Amino acid sequence: MEKMDKEHLLHKYLNGTATPEEIITLEADPTYSSYIKIANTAESFETPMFREEDNFNAIASKLVDPSKVRPIRSLKVIYRVAAAVVILFVGYLFISDSETTISTQIAEKKEFMLPDASQVHLNSQSQISFDGNKWNQKRSLKLEGEAFFKVHKGKLFSVKTSQGFVQVLGTRFNVFSRDSLFSIKCYEGLVSVSYSDTTVQVPAGTMIEIRNQNRIEKSKIATASPNWIANESTFQNVSLSLVLEELKRQYPINLISQNIVDKNFTGSFTHKDLNVALRSICDPLQLEFTIQGEDVRLYAKKNN
Repeated sequence: MEKMDKEHLLHKYLNGTATPEEIITLEADPTYSSYIKIANTAESFETPMFREEDNFNAIASKLVDPSKVRPIRSLKVIYRVAAAVVILFVGYLFISDSETTISTQIAEKKEFMLPDASQVHLNSQSQISFDGNKWNQKRSLKLEGEAFFKVHKGKLFSVKTSQGFVQVLGTRFNVFSRDSLFSIKCYEGLVSVSYSDTTVQVPAGTMIEIRNQNRIEKSKIATASPNWIANESTFQNVSLSLVLEELKRQYPINLISQNIVDKNFTGSFTHKDLNVALRSICDPLQLEFTIQGEDVRLYAKKNN
């Protein structure tokens, strides 16, 4: 019998349609008789029963530690927790946004009103911060640099600096707090100044300077407001280094000094003309200067 015919008989055998004579023919052929043995052996295999629930539980027990499983809370509890988180978040934004900060850059001045209508003039490279939401309960602010205040009468008004406190009820005064110098000028009313463990009363028409936490005697002031508001810086027996630092706040310059002794200076300089300002500082101290772009060089005059 041809090979093709025997494959046809094998197909019928596997389908259970082969006759006894056809099966005998296949068993007589060594090749096809082995196929019959394999088929007969496979029929004796039993397929194990698949228990879906038992298998699922077995797998789940291996993937999840029952001791770490927590029951899901009700939707009502979840909603309450979510609402609390939202309230806390909104409250945080409200609190963080209540702080107001106003600052100035080099050669910049600002004039603005506080929540109680008190007026503030902020000098160059200075900063004021306060809590607007609590202003009616506590009129308090922080100052870095220099500012002139016209305080509306009312509750205690306080200015906090890194060197001390200034407190008033209603008055006009100027506060300067930079490096080691703390200066307060009172133009109207009475100002209370606290530094270290000391409190000093500064009446109208008087100024007080505190250097390195050491008090300098009071002196009189003749003007009705600080000169810097009119674009002029004025100094009374202060070090040249302090004057030059103030010059750099009013002009965007790179200042280079060569072999200059740090003398004391009394006088003023304008904020509107760099050349005139430098001449006002240098002439009384026997200094010379050159200007090249933003670079300004100071040096002592040569003796003839």
